[in-house]
Amino acid sequence: MPTPPAESEVLAYFEQLSNWGRWGDDDQLGTLNLVTSDKRRAAAALIHEGVAVSCAWDIVSDSQPDPSFRHPQRIMLLTGDNLEALHWGGEAAFSLDFLGVAYHGFTVTHLDGLCHAFWAGKMYNGYPAAAVTAREGATQLGIEALQSGVVTRGVLLDVAALKGKDWLEPGEPVYPEDLEAAEERQSVRVEEGDALFLRTGWGKRKRLPKSQRPSTDGAYPGWHAACLPWFHERGVAMIGADTGNDAYPSGYQKLQHPIHSIGMVALGLWHIDNCDLEGLGAAVEHFGRSAFHLSLAPLRWIGATGCPVNPIALF
Repeated sequence: MPTPPAESEVLAYFEQLSNWGRWGDDDQLGTLNLVTSDKRRAAAALIHEGVAVSCAWDIVSDSQPDPSFRHPQRIMLLTGDNLEALHWGGEAAFSLDFLGVAYHGFTVTHLDGLCHAFWAGKMYNGYPAAAVTAREGATQLGIEALQSGVVTRGVLLDVAALKGKDWLEPGEPVYPEDLEAAEERQSVRVEEGDALFLRTGWGKRKRLPKSQRPSTDGAYPGWHAACLPWFHERGVAMIGADTGNDAYPSGYQKLQHPIHSIGMVALGLWHIDNCDLEGLGAAVEHFGRSAFHLSLAPLRWIGATGCPVNPIALF
C-alpha cells in the first residue's frame, strides 16, 4: 500500500490545488468549466450501440409521514382506490402525490452542489458560508448553476476488479497508483473534462441480504485524499463512486472528509454520491470499453444544496 501523505501535506492542498479565481471571481461552475463544446461533441461520438445504463439506485419511499424526515417520503394526495368517495363526476380522475427526500447521506444517489461543503467559513471561490441561509437556501453555488445539465465523457475505473475482489473492504482507500493501474488494465486514460467513476463493488455488497452483510461500523471505501492532486493534474470535471466518495475513516484528525472538503471548496470539484455502478461495470466489460457518453440533468431548484440524480451512461 502506498504511504499516505501527512495531514499537514493534505491541508496544504487547499492552496496548492485551489481553482479560486481561475474562471473569474463570480464563477459558479468550478471544474465543470473544463467541459467544453468540443468535449461534449467528442462524448456524443462515443454512442455506438445506443445502449443506456442508469447509475442510480431506486428511491424507496415510506408512504407514512415521518416527523424526522430522514427517509424518502411519498404522501398520496389523491389515489385510484377511492374514486367514489371523491365524487369526481364523469369518467376522468387523477392521482396526485407529494414527494420529499433528505438526499444528502449514504443512500440516495445525488449530486452535491458546490455550496454543500465549507472550510474555515468559506465555500468554493471564496464565497462565504453565510451565503447559505435558512430563508433563501444557497444564494451562491446552488444546484441551479447546472441549469443546462451535464453532458461529457464518463470513465469508469473498476478498482474492485483490479484487485480481484468482489468489493473493497470497509475503510479501504483508493490511491492514484490504483487509478493508474486500473487505467492500464482497462486501456483507458482519464482526460480533462471527464466525469470519473470509481467502482469499489459496494453495489454488489449492498445487494446481499442484510443477514449476510458483515457490519461496517460506519466505514466505507473510496478515494484517498492523495487522489486530489491527481484529479487536479488530469483536469477531472466530476467524480462519482458507489459509496460517499471519501474513504472513511480518512486517517486524519482535522480532515474527516478531505475529498469533499478540499475537492469541493478548493477545486470546485463536483461529486455524485452513492451511485449504483454494477450495471455500468457489466456494460464496460460487455462492450470492452471504459469510456462512454454521460448525461445528467438536476432539477432547476433555486437555492438547493444538491439534487437526487439519475446519471445515464450511453454506449
